[in-house]
Amino acid sequence: MSVLSGFADISLLQLLLVAAVALFAAIIGGMAGYGTGVLMPLVLVPLVGAEPVVPIIAISSIFTNIGRVSAFHRDADLRRALIVSVAAAITTMIGAYGYTRLTGAGAALVIGAMLIASIPLRAMARRRGVKIGDRGLALGSVGWGVIVGGTSGAGVILLSLLMAAGLEGSAVVATDALISIAVSSIKIGVFGFAGVITAQVLALAVLIGGIAFPSAFIARMLVRRLPVHIHARILDLAVVTGGGVMIVTALRRLI
Repeated sequence: MSVLSGFADISLLQLLLVAAVALFAAIIGGMAGYGTGVLMPLVLVPLVGAEPVVPIIAISSIFTNIGRVSAFHRDADLRRALIVSVAAAITTMIGAYGYTRLTGAGAALVIGAMLIASIPLRAMARRRGVKIGDRGLALGSVGWGVIVGGTSGAGVILLSLLMAAGLEGSAVVATDALISIAVSSIKIGVFGFAGVITAQVLALAVLIGGIAFPSAFIARMLVRRLPVHIHARILDLAVVTGGGVMIVTALRRLI
């Protein structure tokens, strides 16, 4: 079956919407280190349902994060990236496998709840100014692995862990990108083994990833010109609205 056959039930206008959101989300993510995983579900869930969203984002994030590594490679902290990737490997597998066992409504509830929870989690970490060493980073990564394996939008937790470990600015973006490539590869392996990577999943992931790849270089140009807090407020509103809609829709399907 051709990969393009996965677009059979999606109109050209819908594909253009996905492409536009992918570009915007990837630029935001390249500037702040998160954003793609919390924005893409808002447009993908109405088109394809909740079940394929995490696999789609896992595959497309490989392209996105390779772009970020290419743009910010000089700032990456390889040691901390290795610590997190190794610590989170097994729990990422567990989280990804658990996601494959969810129903459509269950997947929507998990994604929606994670989107909404990401906002107070980010605010709490920033307000408390928590600092951790390598051991704390590894322990935090074990728990993060379960969440990132089975949800979309968990990047904000990793962002908080890296900042608590002492990373700042573009170093956070670059290190996050390296880690995300590793954990996304693990998730893709689990999803492939479970048979949830269909032609439509692959087609949408390639579309999103291909458009998002060069966005890191756009983000690098903008990162010194636009204050991060401006886009953060807009993102928070979109996340809360989208996450709430997904949860309400899922609850209606369960009742």
